[in-house]
Amino acid sequence: MATGFFWDERCFWHAGGNYTFTMPIGGLVQPLAAGGIPENPETKRRLKNLMEVTGLIHELDLRSADLASREALLRVHPESYIDEFKRLSDAGGGELGLRTPFAKGGFEIASLSAGLAVAAVDAVATGTLDNAYALSRPPGHHCLPDYPNGFCLLANIAIAVEAAKAKGLAKRVAVLDWDVHHGNGTEAIFYDRDDVLTISLHQEGNYPLETGAVANRGKGAGEGYNINLPMHAGSGHTAYLHAMDRVVIPALEAYKPDMIIVACGFDAAIIDPLARMQATAATFGEMTQRIKETAERLCDGKLVLVHEGGYSEAYVPFCGHATIAALAGSQTEAPDPLAPAHHNRQPTPAFDAFLRQSIDAMAEQLNI
Repeated sequence: MATGFFWDERCFWHAGGNYTFTMPIGGLVQPLAAGGIPENPETKRRLKNLMEVTGLIHELDLRSADLASREALLRVHPESYIDEFKRLSDAGGGELGLRTPFAKGGFEIASLSAGLAVAAVDAVATGTLDNAYALSRPPGHHCLPDYPNGFCLLANIAIAVEAAKAKGLAKRVAVLDWDVHHGNGTEAIFYDRDDVLTISLHQEGNYPLETGAVANRGKGAGEGYNINLPMHAGSGHTAYLHAMDRVVIPALEAYKPDMIIVACGFDAAIIDPLARMQATAATFGEMTQRIKETAERLCDGKLVLVHEGGYSEAYVPFCGHATIAALAGSQTEAPDPLAPAHHNRQPTPAFDAFLRQSIDAMAEQLNI
């Protein structure tokens, strides 16, 4: 029994083709990483490299996985979408939705990314592993059943949830999304269902602009089983921990899931280029510790984290290391290189009090 780490070198090879170029690459025209999209492989590769250097990786059960099967994909995505994605991928790549470019072979790499999540959830649900981290790439939480966006081509977590349900491994699943961008895809897939609780902590007014309101609680059988917490820009360490204690953990305790899955983005970090939050590596480590303890109380510790966003090549590795060390109960550390400056970058006491009061107000609106 151990903490699993699911990864595959092929996921680092996902690319956006010539997405940002008006001229063909080659000759003296050097391609950008991943074709110029912010979602590039280095944040993930450097996280794995850091764990190798510190030795944390030797405390984990390293695994890869098969590509998610067509049957698994079709539980979430319509056949027309899967067929068109595959056709374009075989033809050299393209773009199906908004900000979702992919190169030749992108379909297979996205299926592998989903497969890592499927395998991680399966191993934890069956008791093969205590808990697990899936270093999935491309990410998945923005992907709707028939429309990808925000770098997400397949709904990795939803595919994994449905695969576990099809095997009878889980009846009630909670998905907590702490990526700084609203988990609109996961929300949409389960919006009218009560067998999956979706919770999203995200920066208010970030991507996507039109989703993620507190008032969006689900519909039909899913009414009350979708929770959005749009947090103010500038929210830092104490605000995130307050959100966990005031909203997330009470909601999980009320729901009593069989398993908890975290959409684990690191873009709420203090120097991320696509957000304006002030979380630190310690924030992610402490949130992971809190959710791990909650899973131990509620569902025999069945907890899986699936990688989503995070765009600082320098800082994501330290956030990820703190997270995975907490998940594994490891004492192996990677000291945060920004720690000496954190106290000058966190919200002032007055602003922090305002942030916590806004979370309290949303909790009351949510009846939590």
